[in-house]
Amino acid sequence: MRKLAPSGIAAAEIDGMTIHSFLGEQRNSGKARTIKPGDSKLEKEWALVEYLLIDEMSMVGLTLLAKLNRIMYAAKHTDPQVPFGGVNVIFFGDYLQYRPVYDVPLHTDFSLPVKSKSNKIATEKQIQQRVARSLIRQINCVVKLTQQMRTDDSRYLQLLERLRRVECNYGDYELLLTRVVGQSSVPLLSDSPWNKAPILVFRNEVRTQLNHKAVCHKAEQVGQTPIVCVAQDTCKGKPIEDRALIKKLLELSDSKTEHLPGLLPLVPGMPVILTQNIAIELGLINGVNGIFRQLVYQEDSVSTDIISEEFSKNA
Repeated sequence: MRKLAPSGIAAAEIDGMTIHSFLGEQRNSGKARTIKPGDSKLEKEWALVEYLLIDEMSMVGLTLLAKLNRIMYAAKHTDPQVPFGGVNVIFFGDYLQYRPVYDVPLHTDFSLPVKSKSNKIATEKQIQQRVARSLIRQINCVVKLTQQMRTDDSRYLQLLERLRRVECNYGDYELLLTRVVGQSSVPLLSDSPWNKAPILVFRNEVRTQLNHKAVCHKAEQVGQTPIVCVAQDTCKGKPIEDRALIKKLLELSDSKTEHLPGLLPLVPGMPVILTQNIAIELGLINGVNGIFRQLVYQEDSVSTDIISEEFSKNA
């Protein structure tokens, strides 16, 4: 049995792996796993697999499912007409939850009219999406779970059911207002648990400034000087030696560097959040919370002499 999921958190929950990792697709890369006839490694991976579990099906798109199908029938040496190479596939999830990113949902109805030229020839991607949709339509058993297990609050449960069907009423609105945190209910934000609550903002610069203030506050609390990690920028795999260019790159807004700051301040004991999957089997996944304890590093060639004494506002 093989267990896959579209996200690291979902994969960790079922002790599986992400679909993208299995396909050999790296973050922000369009390169997919190369499928070659007679790939012994691929065949070995699937030799004993009879069942495939796919969790969080709402986040799985037709393009992704089509890629998975191609790999499976190649690994199993079956006719492409045989769904998933003859492997029994079990989907878990709810179509009304999160949609797939940069893909179309599994429930997409291609029979509906679309805004396009009638004589436009379908692309290979669109053809594969239709192939994947035909696979979904061949599901021969559906089990629907109707009992809510996450809450005992009947009124809140009814609200969720109406929200699911886009049928909320004014009473639901009033109920949600009772959950708004106001000054009367929170005397001091420095009190627990509010002092550990995440803060959501609309601009990256505001987020960065808040993070810097939080680091300084934590450093003052524990009586330590913040550790500043300097980004190691390279060009075509080689370290950048131009000091002026290094300084310019370090001062770039992290909105232009995939949210990787040039200067990252850290203090032991501060909370952190991982932003990519490092080791799913260890629970080190995108979105998980943790506490920074110690920095283990090796000497680098970047001198801090080129860095301004004033901390970059966009770092």
